[in-house]
Amino acid sequence: MSADKPADPHRLVAVTLDENSIGRASRDVEHERAVAIYDLLEDNSFAPVGHDGGPYALHIGIAENRLVLDIKLADGEPVVTHLLSLSPFRRIVKDYFMICDSYYAAIRTATPDRIEAIDMGRRGLHDEGSRILQDRIKRKLTVDFGTARRLFTLICVLHWKG
Repeated sequence: MSADKPADPHRLVAVTLDENSIGRASRDVEHERAVAIYDLLEDNSFAPVGHDGGPYALHIGIAENRLVLDIKLADGEPVVTHLLSLSPFRRIVKDYFMICDSYYAAIRTATPDRIEAIDMGRRGLHDEGSRILQDRIKRKLTVDFGTARRLFTLICVLHWKG
């Protein structure tokens, strides 16, 4: 981006997770979190509905069994905080954790065909969770599917209590 071109107003430039919401996690989970945040910041489309003043900073946490999406402008000025019920995510997150455990075990000992089959299932569940997220936030936030996928990963990280 050239120095005289303004930053895209419909994107995230910072993402943090509430440390009080995160449990102890394995190296694999910590890696997933770091990659998801990196990828999210590299490529995203994100805008609160009815607000044109980005770019944005997002703080994600869990409070009282709700997902907290605290959105600010990049300079820290508050924009909006959305609270979402976690109930619609319970089954998909549980299934996703089970298949991730199988995947991490398989990459150490299984055949390439078995690893690929488990990974296809893992990606399918991840896509399903991303679609659920996109549907749950569509009246509050405009995000593309890639952004929804990375946000779903971060929701999973918050659930993963190690």
